[in-house]
Amino acid sequence: MKFVCLGYIEPGKFENMPENDRNAMVDRCLTYDDVLRKDGNFVGGEALQPSNSAKTLRFEGDRVIVTDGPYAETKEQIGGILILEARDIDHAVELMSKHPGTSVGPFEIRPAADLTGMVRESEQRRANARADQQYVQARTA
Repeated sequence: MKFVCLGYIEPGKFENMPENDRNAMVDRCLTYDDVLRKDGNFVGGEALQPSNSAKTLRFEGDRVIVTDGPYAETKEQIGGILILEARDIDHAVELMSKHPGTSVGPFEIRPAADLTGMVRESEQRRANARADQQYVQARTA
C-alpha cells in the first residue's frame, strides 16, 4: 500500500542551520532514504522550494483564480513529500518514525487513494461518448 508522507518545516529553519548541521542532516536523511530504497519502501520523493515560490489555484465562478503563495498561512509549510510503500499505516508510521527529517519538523502520513477503478470507468465513459459523437457525425454527414 502506498502512503504519502508530507514533511513540514518552519520557513527559514533549514536555511538558517549552521552549514555543518545542515549538511549532517541532509546526509542522515539521504542515508535513511537509501535504506528505504534497499528495503523496497521508497517509491519517490521530492523536496520543495520555499512556500513563497508557490501558486495556489482556486475555481471561483466560471474561472480559475491564481494567487501567490501557499494554500494556507501557517507557521509550518510543506517542505517535501516522500512516497512510501508499506504494509499498512502502522508500518508506515514505524518506518517514518526512524527518518531523521522528523527532528526538524513533523511528518503527516496519509494513505494514497487507489483511483484505478475510477480511472478505468472514466476512460470507458469518455470512449463511449467519443463513439456516440462519431456515430452522430456519421449520420448527419
